[in-house]
Amino acid sequence: MFLKNAWYVACTPDEIAQGPLGRRICDERMVFFRGPDGTVSALEDFCPHRGAPLSLGFVRDGQLVCGYHGLTVDVHGKCASMPCQRVGGFPATRRFAAVERYGFVWVWPGDADLADPAAIHPLEWADNPEWAYGGGLYHIACDYRLMIDNLMDLTHETYVHASSIGQAEIEESAPQTKTEGDTVVTSRFMENIMPPPFWAAALRGNGLADDVPCDRWQICRFTPPSHVMIEVGVAHAGHGGYHADARYKASSIVVDFITPETETSIWYFWGMARNFRPGDAELTEKIREGQGKIFSEDLAMLEAQQRNLLDYPERNLLKLNIDAGGVQSRRVLDRLIARNQAALGVAS
Repeated sequence: MFLKNAWYVACTPDEIAQGPLGRRICDERMVFFRGPDGTVSALEDFCPHRGAPLSLGFVRDGQLVCGYHGLTVDVHGKCASMPCQRVGGFPATRRFAAVERYGFVWVWPGDADLADPAAIHPLEWADNPEWAYGGGLYHIACDYRLMIDNLMDLTHETYVHASSIGQAEIEESAPQTKTEGDTVVTSRFMENIMPPPFWAAALRGNGLADDVPCDRWQICRFTPPSHVMIEVGVAHAGHGGYHADARYKASSIVVDFITPETETSIWYFWGMARNFRPGDAELTEKIREGQGKIFSEDLAMLEAQQRNLLDYPERNLLKLNIDAGGVQSRRVLDRLIARNQAALGVAS
């Protein structure tokens, strides 16, 4: 079940630079393309003539031409022309609300009349020259809520990411979880520990010693429909930890936009924003490559977990104190989805 009246990251601008992009989001088949003024448009990926995917066509003069018989639709989904045919009576193709912001294309899979661009998740780092960002996209065969569980409980780092960001001190430090309206926050703080390989490299990248005891933090924030931002970092011990002056730490925001494709698959837009040495493109790429490898380890585990859950649907899973972030996030989602269904008169 998805929360459709919400903004999701649909794609990045480079994905529609050469032509239309077909993508399934919240079980809705969509096609994204740029109109005559360069604005992004999102339509149902279905030609009203014979049902072919419009995404298999091409863009001409800001209009989408079906690759099967040449039916052309405009950015509003209205049939504009077709070779040797009158199209005035053809049904319009459904249009989805879409907005380009913060370096992403966002889409609202539900009622387009309810879509308010002001409700798009604010990214304070995206348009700030004091920050640098690098990221990527994975397609993962798992329920989107499994990824939320994964990101709201970082205890797994000790095992899944043992060679990069994992360390025993993570599971030895109890997380604290709280709900603030529709936001769920899980925090973990570790003091006087040695930095794991990824963070040792980050310290070096910021011109700091990597072989001294550090304080480390992880602050995971879930916001609907499926976004998780994680403040992470290390600081030389004795300088205030999370609140340490920038001279003594390397910190970042792990960016996670989880966009459901189907009930058992997702588009996972991942990245890291940092506010140290923002102009160092080589460092940005190095961090991006390292983070990509880390998230590929999550991919393998989550897909295996999903297969197991499909094979054993009758099994009841345990809920431990470390699962509180994921459990509370699911409760927020369930409440919002139920409210949405009630407004539409749909039985839950």
